[in-house]
Amino acid sequence: MANYYSDHPELEFHLSHPLMKRVVELKEKGYADAKQFEDAPVNYEDAIENYKQILDITGDIAANVIEPNSESVDIEGPHLENKRMIYASKTFENLDVTRKAGLWGISMPRKYGGLNLPNITFSMLSEIISAADAGFQNIWSLQSCIDTLYEFGSEEQREKYIPRICEGETMSMDLTEPDAGSDLQRVMLKATFDEENNCWRLNGVKRFITNGDSDIHLVLARSEENTHDGRGLSMFIYDKRDGGVDVRHIEHKLGIHGSPTCELTYKNAKAELCGSTRMGLIKYVMALMNGARLGIAAQSVGVAQEAYNEGLAYAKDRAQFGEKIINFPAVYDMLSRMKAKLDAGRSLLYQTAMYVDIYKCLEDIQRDRKLTPEERAEMKKYTRLADAFTPLAKGMNSEYANQNAYDAISIHGGSGFIMEYKSQRLYRDARIFSIYEGTTQLQVVAAIRYITNGTLLGIIKEMLADIVTDEAHAALKTRIETLVGIYEDTLNRVKELGSQNAQDFLARRLYDMTAEIIMSILLLDDATRAPELFGKSANVYVRMTEESVFGKSAYIKNFNIEDLESFKACDCNE
Repeated sequence: MANYYSDHPELEFHLSHPLMKRVVELKEKGYADAKQFEDAPVNYEDAIENYKQILDITGDIAANVIEPNSESVDIEGPHLENKRMIYASKTFENLDVTRKAGLWGISMPRKYGGLNLPNITFSMLSEIISAADAGFQNIWSLQSCIDTLYEFGSEEQREKYIPRICEGETMSMDLTEPDAGSDLQRVMLKATFDEENNCWRLNGVKRFITNGDSDIHLVLARSEENTHDGRGLSMFIYDKRDGGVDVRHIEHKLGIHGSPTCELTYKNAKAELCGSTRMGLIKYVMALMNGARLGIAAQSVGVAQEAYNEGLAYAKDRAQFGEKIINFPAVYDMLSRMKAKLDAGRSLLYQTAMYVDIYKCLEDIQRDRKLTPEERAEMKKYTRLADAFTPLAKGMNSEYANQNAYDAISIHGGSGFIMEYKSQRLYRDARIFSIYEGTTQLQVVAAIRYITNGTLLGIIKEMLADIVTDEAHAALKTRIETLVGIYEDTLNRVKELGSQNAQDFLARRLYDMTAEIIMSILLLDDATRAPELFGKSANVYVRMTEESVFGKSAYIKNFNIEDLESFKACDCNE
């Protein structure tokens, strides 16, 4: 019987990463829960075994329930009845089976009914469910919004809402509006305090809200009168049980049909303030978005894996000119690149997730006691790493999912364009990944300061120095070292131009070079520890990175500020 976890040993490999011991130690707070909760691990080995069991259960459900339901969900989609969103019929089945399996409240402490799993395990679960149905992954993974409530809400709010999510109630984050997409400072949904009833009231419209008719919403709204920027925005909790929010429209989308995207009208809806006023965008949404971006990276890896699976299976089966097409160089070159991007992107995702785990766990511990100087330094280190790596993980994996889905159709030829084959759905589903929760261009904006100030260059050099390769992989390390030198020279060239416009224009090329070199190093480390799993991908990916870095470096080194005008598509002053 198929299993989306055990069928891919690369997943279990990442649970053996050296950083995992620190992640588990911090997440379990010295295994103190073992005294109170029967299912809590007593040591590191017990915790890892627990993660594997949960992943195996999820892999079974993904392969044998969610994936078989995916075509029906894609065709039916959600619909609107009496201003309420109704899921596709098979989505209810997916929700039921994941609830019965206890796959909700993934990251929450056991005292609220959660599983207390680290971010890396949550990312693996997200990948597995996304491979089965990316649309359902959206609904299921939005339970991670509860992390923001846990982090910034009151204890009363935690006790009120977290157990409900652990039991399987759904969530959404209501941020965007018709005139406020990427520019959330323009949010105008109005929040006013109702003195008589001692609550807040929300009025206005939200648009493009994923799973918008969920049970519990986190809502960004303008609480401060006469403000027009982020400093007037606060975060609120809306409970569907209280009423006051209707679904006006469900978007008819290109892909992820099972995931309802709603336009909502708030009419004097009762809400609770989460945290402090005026911190909604400045602090809380940033935390919410960083978690969401890692979730999209996991979603992307899942679809990239499934696209590779589909392309590989078809290439093995399809014969042309008297030979299986997998033996054609053009096809196996495509497949090897798909696999290399998949392995490299997954390694970046899980590395980033472990960075997030360490600093988030230390922040959580800090709520109970004062951190030691060593712990404060550790938290600062991993916060910096997580902030620098998150936009790389989201941007690169979302682009790779799109590329793998595109290539899967190409391998299928004309059949890939036919609706009966899964490849077309993967292609349609993947397209949104590089758009929502911040486009790839916005990921470049988020990462570029870490690139131009040398932070990521320093990290790259540290990572490369830490890898001890065997003889078989020493040559790859030497080649990456050469790429790092070229990359550093290229960074210096951009600085020499002394132009912000030029830097902005060249930023995407710098971003790609940075991420590709980091993923080359990560994949080299993986190949050194498990050559049977990653040896081929490391070799292919380093070659791909050479191809990219040499080309982009030549482009940048031959670039002049005067060239900027020639790249404008039109005269914007006309």
